[in-house]
Amino acid sequence: MPSLKDLKNRIGSVKSTQKITSAMKMVAAAKLRKAQEQAIASRPYSENMQKIVTNLSKKISSNAPYLITGNPNKNKIQLLVVFSADRGLCGGFNSSITRLVKSEITGANKNGFQTKLLLVGRKAADALRRDFGDKFLEVITGKSANPKFSDSNLISKKILDYFFDEQFGTCKIIFNKFISAITQEVTIQSIIPISVDDKDNSLSETNYVYEYEPNEEEILEDILIRNITTQLFGAQIESTASELAARMTAMDNATRNAGDLIDRLTLQYNRTRQAFITKELIEIISGAEAL
Repeated sequence: MPSLKDLKNRIGSVKSTQKITSAMKMVAAAKLRKAQEQAIASRPYSENMQKIVTNLSKKISSNAPYLITGNPNKNKIQLLVVFSADRGLCGGFNSSITRLVKSEITGANKNGFQTKLLLVGRKAADALRRDFGDKFLEVITGKSANPKFSDSNLISKKILDYFFDEQFGTCKIIFNKFISAITQEVTIQSIIPISVDDKDNSLSETNYVYEYEPNEEEILEDILIRNITTQLFGAQIESTASELAARMTAMDNATRNAGDLIDRLTLQYNRTRQAFITKELIEIISGAEAL
């Protein structure tokens, strides 16, 4: 049986932890609102940019750029751009990402494909380094907490440099998409070649006729690079909002669990204290009767 001093120290330790988790929950909740608004506001732009690229690519009958079709010379090598957090204490946010990456690599190996990794965020890199460290092209840290378009532009340039250097033929991004404060969906999206959803042809099947100036080919060359940067920025924003939501939920659960543990320890402390008092009374009474 632990002593009263041990129980008292344990209760004090858990109370200190509870204060920390409660503070982290409030900080995450304060940041989440802005991140959520940013994620929701960015979706129409990234989705419509993807539709425009899809619409333009359908008008290119031949000699389509490799950014649309992928590099056929390196189509057996894929690049996965993985967005994770730089910090922990956010529940299953990072582990869900690493599970999908491992599953994607395993599936690619079975089909005879090679995989290379570009990781944005320290946690996924730490989790994957032991088994897949030889597949790392680069690890970018310090970008998960405060997404900026300039950072996405830098990542886009790195991807394009690797692509035109024929390091890979296709590219996918893996990130957590924000659904709600308690739900985040792990998403994988192809950006090279572009991801085309056959169910969503709202832009190409309208009754409107679009005339492009200059012609489609010239516009496509410029907009393809913009689209990659836009999709990366959208994924980065979604990942940040999901991270904050997961951290808020995890810290809320931790605070509640700490409260339950404090109640149990306090009950145990009171029972132990009462047992010591009862024992001392019995000894005093027994000593008095012996006299």
